[in-house]
Amino acid sequence: MHAWWPRPGGWQTLQFDHGLWEDGHLSALVGWTGTPACVADVSDSDIALVTGLGTNGQRWQAWLNLDKAAALLAEEPEDLDDMGLWAGTPEFDEAVRRKRAELRADVPADAEGARLWAAAAGVPVEAEQSRVEELLCSRETFAEDLFSALLDELGFPQAIQPSPEP
Repeated sequence: MHAWWPRPGGWQTLQFDHGLWEDGHLSALVGWTGTPACVADVSDSDIALVTGLGTNGQRWQAWLNLDKAAALLAEEPEDLDDMGLWAGTPEFDEAVRRKRAELRADVPADAEGARLWAAAAGVPVEAEQSRVEELLCSRETFAEDLFSALLDELGFPQAIQPSPEP
């Protein structure tokens, strides 16, 4: 586990190594701390599934880097023997297009869920719905950067970066 730069107000962001986090841990964390919590399950820095949970049990999820997520989540044909032969075909492109449209259709509800979660966490949410939606649809090289940008956009205090040593 690695700590990212802390955020004022007691907010902490941690990075766990692969395979150490399970979905049930989020409920346990919220129960233990008595505060809302959020986790980003990042895959190879390409995509992330962000899940937030409030103390009232209200849950929200959103994908980061939708285009890459759509390619990963596209429905594969049942008779597929070799993924390498399918990727890049017109059928693959169509499956990705359908999945991308499905994921984008969820963005307004995902953004609203994120805003409600942040408000329940006691953060003065000033983020406009459209700005959060734009961020959820954006592309970044690293999903971790998108996750930090999402927390910033939702109004969490900016992370405190240590001063460089002289």
